[in-house]
Amino acid sequence: MKTKEFFGKFCSKFLIWNLIAMALVVILLIVGVNYGLDWYTHHGESIRVPNIEGMRIDKARETMEECGLEIVVTDSGYNKRLPADCVLTQNPGAGLTVKSGHIIYVTINSSNSPSVAIPDVVDNSSYREAEAKLISLGFKVLPPQYVTGEKDWVYGVSCNGRKVSTGERVSIEQPLTLLVGSGQYSADEELNVVGDDDAMMQSGDGEVDDFEEVKE
Repeated sequence: MKTKEFFGKFCSKFLIWNLIAMALVVILLIVGVNYGLDWYTHHGESIRVPNIEGMRIDKARETMEECGLEIVVTDSGYNKRLPADCVLTQNPGAGLTVKSGHIIYVTINSSNSPSVAIPDVVDNSSYREAEAKLISLGFKVLPPQYVTGEKDWVYGVSCNGRKVSTGERVSIEQPLTLLVGSGQYSADEELNVVGDDDAMMQSGDGEVDDFEEVKE
């Protein structure tokens, strides 16, 4: 095949139109991919996140849907000053800009107050130590109820007049009362203490030891 014939076939109209068609297909693919990515990722589109904290979850969900956003509840907390099922926190926060379809994660207020296990404070700590432990857990501690026993030593915990044991779960809304020693003992306990002191002065067979004066 001569060179002239080769270039003649190469430059034929059929081949040229095929090349043009292939180029158009490539261009259309590039444009389509770019447009599709912009549509899928909402390129250039931004939405300011509204403040939904304090709203009921139904109202908050409606507000977010109007803005093109979604809500997902991830956790619950408790605030007795707010109604149940209202939004306590949101992430991302109000005022931030996000793309359409973005998920807003929220924490809602529980309808029930949390219950906490009573710590090991009975016959194990002083009044101040026990009070500090209970307050740190969220309990309200009422003035102590004094009982006979060592001064300021904790002998029990009561809730609404009922003694509660270590590890028992109690609502933090229920106030607690510590049973604390007054430093005074009952008559029987005092007799026992005196009896123990007298026993120490006696020998093993219960008789008092005799002493003999030694003369030099």
